[in-house]
Amino acid sequence: MAFNGTWKVDRNENYDKFMEQLGVNVVKRKLGEHDNLKITIEQTGDKFHLKESSTFRTKELDFTLGVQFEYTMADGTELIGTWVLEGDILKGTFNRKDNNKLLITTRAVVGGELVQSYSYEGVEAKRIFKKQ
Repeated sequence: MAFNGTWKVDRNENYDKFMEQLGVNVVKRKLGEHDNLKITIEQTGDKFHLKESSTFRTKELDFTLGVQFEYTMADGTELIGTWVLEGDILKGTFNRKDNNKLLITTRAVVGGELVQSYSYEGVEAKRIFKKQ
C-alpha cells in the first residue's frame, strides 16, 4: 500500500492558477497556497481512510474504490465522484455540484514523494508531498 502514511505538502506547481479557474477568490488562493496541508492515508484493500489537516481545517473521510461519494473542498466547493486505482495511480473523477463541470485528481508516489495532480477546465496543477 504505497499511499499509506502521513504526507506533508512541500511545494505547488500552478496551484494558484488552478484555484483561480475553480473560482476561488484571491485571498483564499493566497491562503490556500500556504495551508501546510498534511494528509494521512490508510488503505486496506479497496477501502481508504484519509485525514486532511491544514492551517484552516481538519477533515476525515472514508471512501471505497469505485463507489460514488460526496466531498467538500476547503473553499466550500461541493463535489460528487469516485476514486479508482489505475495501476499505481489513484484517480479521482468528480463533478462540481454547482455547475456539473469535471475535476480530475490523481495521486501517485513518484521518487518517494506523493504527487497530487489536478485538472479542471484546461488548467493543470500539482501539489507535491513529502512523507513524514
